[in-house]
Amino acid sequence: MKVIVLGAGVIGVTTAWYLAKLGHEVEVVDRQPAAGLETSFANAGQVSPGYSTPWAAPGLPFKALKWMLGRHSPLVIRPKALDMAMLRWIGGLLMNCNEHDYDINKSRMLRIAEYSRDCLTALRDETGITYDDRQKGLIQLFRTDAQVEHAGEDMRLLSDSGVPHELFTVDQILEREPGLKGARALLKGGLYLPGDESGDAHMFTQRLAQMAEELGVTFRYETAIKALDASADSIYGVRTSAGRLTADAYVMAMGSYSPALLRPLGIRLPVYPVKGYSLTLPLTDESRAPVSTVNDETYKVAITRLGDRIRIGGTAELTGFDLRLRPDRRETLELSFSELYGGGDLSQAVYWTGLRPNTPDGTPIVGPSKKFANLWLNTGHGTLGWTMAAGSGRILADQIHGRKPNIPVLDLSVDRYARAFG
Repeated sequence: MKVIVLGAGVIGVTTAWYLAKLGHEVEVVDRQPAAGLETSFANAGQVSPGYSTPWAAPGLPFKALKWMLGRHSPLVIRPKALDMAMLRWIGGLLMNCNEHDYDINKSRMLRIAEYSRDCLTALRDETGITYDDRQKGLIQLFRTDAQVEHAGEDMRLLSDSGVPHELFTVDQILEREPGLKGARALLKGGLYLPGDESGDAHMFTQRLAQMAEELGVTFRYETAIKALDASADSIYGVRTSAGRLTADAYVMAMGSYSPALLRPLGIRLPVYPVKGYSLTLPLTDESRAPVSTVNDETYKVAITRLGDRIRIGGTAELTGFDLRLRPDRRETLELSFSELYGGGDLSQAVYWTGLRPNTPDGTPIVGPSKKFANLWLNTGHGTLGWTMAAGSGRILADQIHGRKPNIPVLDLSVDRYARAFG
């Protein structure tokens, strides 16, 4: 079977890899000159199944209002005009801000994230691929007693899902991350997740794309995707800047740009771009740098060791498809890093932004489109695209191949939005 994968980010490339391993003829199309140059390019670098948590949580509306008043808020909303897509997405988010939906959403996010980490491990063992990866766990850092207390609820859900974890004292944190010793007075505790990992998603995506090419996958770069041509129940072509392309099956893996291509076909995806930022700076002082990766719960900032570099990533901004680099967001990233580590030459940092394709409930949309028999969806991974990429790609490849996936997947499909967004 010939399959066209639309999008050459980490989601599209992993999907192409697994399809090729199953013997399919695969073509990947992307407007960029190489793989992994958009949202996959400079994310926080965390493969963090244990930290897979939906934003839609009890108490979020109050927190969001409180954050809006702070200069270094983890969340910023900048609507330029009446944006109905944003309003619908926020409405869906608020509908999930209750204990019942939070438990359901977090449990299924943990399911796919844990599976994805296992798939990544197997892929690494099979291919020998390296990407400045480390398997040394993650520590979520708490600066207040309230944050420590709130961690109890997440620990319950982690226990229910069989995810290893431990509530650390400050001394235990410093034993694992001695670079934080200068911030001892700021810390109250931390949640240690030994199964979490780190690595450069861009490096991984490019290297896996090269391996996929060796398997026979064709990558058609610098090719803009304009529209999908459809009959009543199937897709029969993709209009691109290089002409019309055809296949037996099609995979939508274009992140935040997926809804615009599917809307003319009558498919409405509740996926909205949530802008994130990162700084990447050279490692200059081992004693004042992370050993692995930490999350600053106060500012919602991740700080990760990637080889001889440090990646500082975070913040969430609702502003449509605006990719301007804003100075105030950089200040927040710099503040978190400076308070915790105090090392590194921030003047040398490379500042970047990307659009995370978020769903209101936090879970990606992986599976059949339902409306068209040969159209498949792999999008909406939000801040966890790197974490969930290998598992999502494997699941979708298995489904297209007609093979039963290794984990339950029915609640990952677009069907779960049928009533609210259908």
